[in-house]
Amino acid sequence: MAEMISKHVLVVNSLTHKRMRVALLMGGSSSEREVSLKSGEQVEAALRRLGHEVITVDPAVDSIAVLADSRPDAAFIALHGRYGEDGCIQGALEMLGIPYTGSRVLASAVAMDKIVSKVLFNAAKVPTPPYVTVHRSDAPELGLTHAESIGFPCVVKPSSQGSTVGITIVKESSALADALELAFRRDPDALIEKYIAGTEVTVGVLGTRTPRALPTLEIVPKNEFYDWDSKYTPGKSEHIVPARLPKPARAECERLAVEAHAALKCRGYSRVDMIVEPSGQVWVLEANTLPGLTQVSLLPDAARAEGISFDQLIQTILDSAFDE
Repeated sequence: MAEMISKHVLVVNSLTHKRMRVALLMGGSSSEREVSLKSGEQVEAALRRLGHEVITVDPAVDSIAVLADSRPDAAFIALHGRYGEDGCIQGALEMLGIPYTGSRVLASAVAMDKIVSKVLFNAAKVPTPPYVTVHRSDAPELGLTHAESIGFPCVVKPSSQGSTVGITIVKESSALADALELAFRRDPDALIEKYIAGTEVTVGVLGTRTPRALPTLEIVPKNEFYDWDSKYTPGKSEHIVPARLPKPARAECERLAVEAHAALKCRGYSRVDMIVEPSGQVWVLEANTLPGLTQVSLLPDAARAEGISFDQLIQTILDSAFDE
């Protein structure tokens, strides 16, 4: 029956596509579980509007056997953070032979690790802020020495977390120990990064072999920086598209987003976060292989500015599950 359904062609919201049986992965056990559930709710509604059959799967509750038994045509991954965005679930889907959305195992793992990402950005000549790394087992004095080599203020973050979990802007040396302790609660490796003052922007990228950038989106948080509260509380941040930057700076942001997407071998879609200095210098912070798809998320806003509705975005992402 699933095979018969998948061959039917629907025309919904001016999109022509095959109707599919889709396993929607949402929830999970990471620190971003609640965000994933919100993303999943939005994606599920869109998939149903598009005419697809949807089976929701929560890896924190459901056995992986559910995926095998449900025999979906594809899996739509709406997970965020560890075990969902880091290559783990992607590996399971590979073994089950189920096409899935987002980047493959290697790119997912690499993008989730900020330290490895930075190594690859530097190799690809994608400008990223200077940084040093500290391990949980290192002496506290070493962390201070490293931070002083970067200078204050600096940004301390765990190597493998998303949604600004465990991040602190450290303005003076006396606050460094607490910032590192917070980061080490989430990961054994911490990144101490040079703080760049400027305009916070993000650029969505769609595609695999010939990726293209969406318009540069400026983030104006009500808090000191774009933290968890700013990201997920309606009214706590403003999204401005296109960003209030000179056209050459916006063009450079979009060029570098595609370069970062390619450097990490991302597939289907991603969202690249950056800081632009008043001089116009663009710095790439990180790439998100499974960016949020909630009502207040950045990627859908950028897509709308390009004339791509939320449903069209979801269909485009679903279609990319079959990219090679």
